[in-house]
Amino acid sequence: MDLKLVERIANAVLYEGYMLYPYRPSAIKNHQRFNFGVVYPREYGLAYDELFCAQTECLAASNWRMAFDVRVRFLHLTAREGWQEAVGREVNAPALRMDELLVAPLQAPFDFPIKRSSGALCDPLARGGRGRQESINGNIEIAAQQVAERVFKITTRVMNLTPLADAPAVSRDEALKRSLISTHTILSARGGEFISLLDPPEPLRDVAGSCRNIGTYPVLVGAEGERDTMLASPIILYDYPQIAPESAGDLFDGTEIDEMLTLRILTLTDEEKREMRDGDERARRILERTESMPAEQLMKLHGAARVLRRGEGGVR
Repeated sequence: MDLKLVERIANAVLYEGYMLYPYRPSAIKNHQRFNFGVVYPREYGLAYDELFCAQTECLAASNWRMAFDVRVRFLHLTAREGWQEAVGREVNAPALRMDELLVAPLQAPFDFPIKRSSGALCDPLARGGRGRQESINGNIEIAAQQVAERVFKITTRVMNLTPLADAPAVSRDEALKRSLISTHTILSARGGEFISLLDPPEPLRDVAGSCRNIGTYPVLVGAEGERDTMLASPIILYDYPQIAPESAGDLFDGTEIDEMLTLRILTLTDEEKREMRDGDERARRILERTESMPAEQLMKLHGAARVLRRGEGGVR
């Protein structure tokens, strides 16, 4: 497993859409944020027909001795006047063995209590000001069943069980404070391998098609050809996603390309840059990195040649 590559991809997923160009709190685009992988409190989800349980189903080839790890990651919002920042959370399920899951599902409850701050926010990246982080609690359920010879279906459900009184009257912004944002799951196998749901072996196509994923898109991650890690992403990806080596750092806005965003940032007015700098620590880092970018790095963003890979069924 290429741990560094997996972490880069997972972190890119975690902060996708965290803020959008022009990276200012006053920008209309940033008035409706956090649209990926939101798992709302159960009461709110039922009231507004929104997701309160994310489900991932994937296939693994091995025998009952297979073991694997499950990590669930998401953003936990911290609200301060005029802006919402976020802290990355991670919940690790206890070490899992296939033979145990075939007998009974594993339950892994989690709880993050309320945090208040009269100065700097809970997030070490915060710029200061009073902030409040609402409590979040939920449960991860992991189950397995044999679906073919030496093939198992693994089901992971992430449920938001945070209480929310009078949910039908609660605004989306209030519900988001108690929600799991950019929720995704990383499964790592030992003594077995995962099977691509996008390109499964012919004998397993029907079994792969029976996997029901709600709010997630499981893909293989790591170096090309490795099959020991699966990422259940809240955004659509292909197997073995990569971050372009020309990218100088996170820009969070997946609807644009690095070169375009970089050039746009450089043309902001002094007042717009001031708001960008003061609004969020991550926005400040983008601005500082962009303004100090050497000319040769900027030229790398202009274009790069890619070698097309030929796989079964043609070029991909």
